[in-house]
Formats: sequence, structure tokens, C-alpha cells
Amino acid sequence: MTTTPLRAPTAPTAAAAFPEAPFVHLPPAFIEEALDAVPREAAQRFTDSWNDLPADPYLGTDTPYRYRRYDAFRFVGTDLERLPQRPFVQDRAVNRLVGGVPRTFGTLHPAVAEGPALRAVVQAFRGLLPAAERDASDTCGIHQIRVVARSDAAGDPAPEGIHQDGHHYVGQVLIRRQDVLGAESRLYDLDRRQIHQARLTEPFESILLDDRRVFHDVSPVTASPGAGTGVRDMLLVDFFPGTELTKGTSRD
Repeated sequence: MTTTPLRAPTAPTAAAAFPEAPFVHLPPAFIEEALDAVPREAAQRFTDSWNDLPADPYLGTDTPYRYRRYDAFRFVGTDLERLPQRPFVQDRAVNRLVGGVPRTFGTLHPAVAEGPALRAVVQAFRGLLPAAERDASDTCGIHQIRVVARSDAAGDPAPEGIHQDGHHYVGQVLIRRQDVLGAESRLYDLDRRQIHQARLTEPFESILLDDRRVFHDVSPVTASPGAGTGVRDMLLVDFFPGTELTKGTSRD
């Protein structure tokens, strides 16, 4: 059964709904409002940075279709402090494809990692978390991901299928969708019954989910008719306790 999206025009409305439901589907205005206080040039550098992501070398395909950067940060008051780079490892129970494999991805460009746009987006999501969870989730992972679809090959945003990421909360933000079809975001309850489906189409349209209460996946993307190549750019923001990093298992 598919539920009606929980859309929120402002953060207070979303905050009231989110603890009751395992997810909230946010319109572009939520992120747009967070970026209103950011200089336009800084916001533009932030979105343009998806044009310079290195290929993900861990997919096992001859031609790469996913490109990404990753960094982990800890919250210091209202600011973010980038943590030293370390191999990125997921439990085998979480990722059936590359679980247990240390993966090293390119780090965020300094203009992104140190810029105001990233902080505005992260703090907007953090403001929706239940108050007690904000202190527990004192660390976040930032993923910049581009999935490319070509006329002769689809791109798969979630090759692991229906899954959880192994975090407390996950924010998913559409940055760009150009010349692609598909990419249906689907959420499931803990019995893997579908409870929500949405095709994110507008820049900054977002979903924030409680990763402990839902599974999720995304259908493949194909290039639009007549387009040789299409792209889908996403920002993922993972919230989790810093103790997970001390265990050596930074999770996706």
C-alpha cells in the first residue's frame, strides 16, 4: 500500500510530523529556504561541484555509471568539522555487494566541505530530528553521487536492491535530474511492504527517513529518448553516532 507523501512547507510542520511517521517527503522550498541565507555564488559552487566527481571504482562494471565523493563530519556546536579521511566500510549485512570491503572515495572539494551551502542543508535536516536524537547523532556522512544513464546502458542508483543504510537518519536531496527516465524512490516498512513511492523531479526535492524504521531502494534510470546521456545527481546526508567511526565501520 502506498501512503500519501508527508509534505511540509516549513520546518516546524515537518518536525511535528516526522517523529510520528518513519519518513517525511519535503518540497524544494525546504532546502531553498535553508539556502536563502547563503551567498548565491556559494550555492552555485555547491551545485556545480557535481560536475567533478570521480568514478566509483567498486561497481565491477567495465564502464562506470556512478560517480561520487564522500566525507564524514562531526558537529561542533552549530558548525561542522571535517574528520580525517578513512576507508569507507559497510557491514555485509547492510551491503550485499561490497559489504566488508574497505572503499576509498575522493573527498569533497574544500569549497564544498568548508562552504556555507553544505552547512545550511545539513543543519536544516538536523533541525527536523527529534531533540533527543540530535545529540545522539553527533556525526554525519556526506555523499555526493551522480548516476549516469546512456542510450545503450541504464544506471542503477541502488544496485544492492531493497536495503537499509545502517544509520539513524538519512536525508536524500535531488540536486539535478537531466534527460533521464525512471529513478523511482521507494520506501518499505520493516516487513518490506511498500509504503511510499515518489519520483524526485524538482531540484532540492527531498526525503528524510528514519533508517531504523524503513527499507528503501531506487529503480534504475534510463536516458530519455533522443538523449545520448542523462544524469541524476543526489546529495545524501547520513546522521549517526560518532562511535560508529571508532568501530571502523563508517556506513553508507
